[in-house]
Amino acid sequence: MNNESTAPEARPEPDRRTIRRWQRYLANERLEERVYRNLADRRSGEDREILLALATAESRHQEHWIGLLGEHAQKKRTPDLITLSLAFLGRLFGSVFVLALAQQSETSSPYDDEEAASAEMAADERIHAEVVRALAARSRARLSGNFRAAVFGANDGLVSNLALVLGVGAAGVGNHVILLTGVSGLLAGALSMAAGEYISVRSQRELLDASTPDPESRHALADLNIDANELALVFRARGMDSPEADARAHRTIAAAKNKNVAPQLPSLDSGVDRDELGTGLGASLSSFAFFSSGALIPILPYIFGMSGLPAVFLSAGLVGIALLFTGGTVGLLSGTAPGPRALRQLAVGFGAAAVTYALGLLFGVSAG
Repeated sequence: MNNESTAPEARPEPDRRTIRRWQRYLANERLEERVYRNLADRRSGEDREILLALATAESRHQEHWIGLLGEHAQKKRTPDLITLSLAFLGRLFGSVFVLALAQQSETSSPYDDEEAASAEMAADERIHAEVVRALAARSRARLSGNFRAAVFGANDGLVSNLALVLGVGAAGVGNHVILLTGVSGLLAGALSMAAGEYISVRSQRELLDASTPDPESRHALADLNIDANELALVFRARGMDSPEADARAHRTIAAAKNKNVAPQLPSLDSGVDRDELGTGLGASLSSFAFFSSGALIPILPYIFGMSGLPAVFLSAGLVGIALLFTGGTVGLLSGTAPGPRALRQLAVGFGAAAVTYALGLLFGVSAG
């Protein structure tokens, strides 16, 4: 019987490609820690504590890669593109972009497929994505009302006026007609969008107001008959079952009688946050401004006197760049990869423009 103990198998020396990959992971973790700590400096209370805890976790992950790299840990590597974008856009635009990009970064962590990463680290990254998702939701909520109107307005202006200008231009009309058509489309579309957003938001707010209890009703609570318990009907109408409504109504009436308190009656939860909804005027102005800015881009070549195919190609190129930007921005704020969203926006916009351009060519030939 062999009593000799077997020494643990030594880890093989990693090759250069592996070392570079681990160094990049370490660089990512270091930058992510700094980003979380910088965000924490701008926050207070529970948000600050959560962000500092995330930073501490990233520091833990750094120790793992430092241990594997040994002397190679001293070599500085550039973080990947997403992590660099996270830091850059955070400094430029504020926390909402940081959190959105951090969500994307944590979700697309390579640790699931990395043999050198521990299962705990991979699990950490998955849970970090959910933590950041929850934090980002608050920032998105503050943007969603007026930001939604702004993005939709810009996209509508880009696509509709490009389609209008290309369709009219393909029919063979003169430059002044194309320019007049584009300016008319800009004004008509911007005013229509602004009016539509204002009516939409105001109508939603009026519907919310209709579900809010009359403030004067609460003053009648102290005079209710606690045995007849009419208040229970209110709670049942608001969604409670009968026993829960009776108990809640007894407590409310008793408090009103004994303490001369007039508590607020419960509102029906509509699932719509007034802050997320935005204001009618804010949504209207955002929609008008961004539709106008979007609709201006397709007619810029014609404003500067260009005509024919050069004007068509430049107009389409400028709109394409703008569509990629707006689509990518929405993708970033959604916590998803910006590339697919940008390409989807481009495909939809150019698809609509191509149809109207083809129809313009057809009608131009027919008229000729």
